[in-house]
Amino acid sequence: MRTANPRSRARSWVLQVMYGWDMAGEGSVREWAREALRGRAVSPRYRPYIDQLLLVLDEHLEACDAQIEACMPNWRLDRLSAIDRNILRIATAEMMAVDDVPHRVAIHEAIRLAERYGSDDTPGFVNGVLDAVGRQTITP
Repeated sequence: MRTANPRSRARSWVLQVMYGWDMAGEGSVREWAREALRGRAVSPRYRPYIDQLLLVLDEHLEACDAQIEACMPNWRLDRLSAIDRNILRIATAEMMAVDDVPHRVAIHEAIRLAERYGSDDTPGFVNGVLDAVGRQTITP
């Protein structure tokens, strides 16, 4: 039986946190995460990457959102579902600011999240947008 990659599981936790933060509409990502993860049984194997991704998202959220919107002609982030929006944010943050994650891995992992949590159309949509994001010169 194949065990889940700790980073894959961490991305699922980050998606849950980002979804809650997005729905609440207030506070910083890190503040929201601190409260959202308090008392939750998160494996210590996942925690370092959860913390790293949430820090990157907190520090680079505006740049991530701008990069995503630049790659979605005729769409705005606020028109997407919270799941789709936050899957795109997580992968874009990885491509922008996590040096040891190749773009193709960030895209593949985002597609896996989209298959698990999104609608039937989400995986293809996420793939298309992130392919465009990955082709851009990305700097935070």
